[in-house]
Amino acid sequence: MQPKIRPFKQKKRIAYLWLLAAVFLVAATVTEPVWRGGVHGALEVTGLMLVFFAILGRLWSILYIGAFKNRAVVDIGPYSMTRNPLYLFSLLAICGVGLMSGSLVLTLAMTTAFYIVMRYAAGREAADLKRMFGPAYDEYAARTPFFLPNPFLYRGAAKVSFSQRALAKTFRDGLFLLALFPILEVLEYLRANGYVPTMLRIF
Repeated sequence: MQPKIRPFKQKKRIAYLWLLAAVFLVAATVTEPVWRGGVHGALEVTGLMLVFFAILGRLWSILYIGAFKNRAVVDIGPYSMTRNPLYLFSLLAICGVGLMSGSLVLTLAMTTAFYIVMRYAAGREAADLKRMFGPAYDEYAARTPFFLPNPFLYRGAAKVSFSQRALAKTFRDGLFLLALFPILEVLEYLRANGYVPTMLRIF
């Protein structure tokens, strides 16, 4: 008998993430990084590369979990190294977006806030998976790190079934993250030309 499938309650988590994004955009609008020249450029490039890497990681992860979410314990691919690869790569993406703003303070604040939301959501999801799959999930959790990946545990698969819908949604989410870069560049231009006042300069 298959476990009863119950969807995770994600509306509250998504609402928190949208609130976080709104707060970040407001903060990025009214603050200005103290970094100039090469340092500022290096932070932006590093952030953009981190976002690209995170998007690829999320796409890789969704290939394995998309068709089996809440239906089976997935323990191959990225899920063989960590129980929460999607959250891990999302955290890297948030860190990258913060760096694209050129501010280490915003980067730290955003990453910390997202980690708190992510840690709570992942804990709730783990409890649900334990109720759904019982010993199968307990065995998986015992050998697989909760968050930080262990590459020595990696196990691949000769064939992977994936959800086109889940993959497309993850790709759209990635495009949204990339779209933040030109938005931040426009804000930087508006500040530099006096169209947007700077209320605070931060590191």
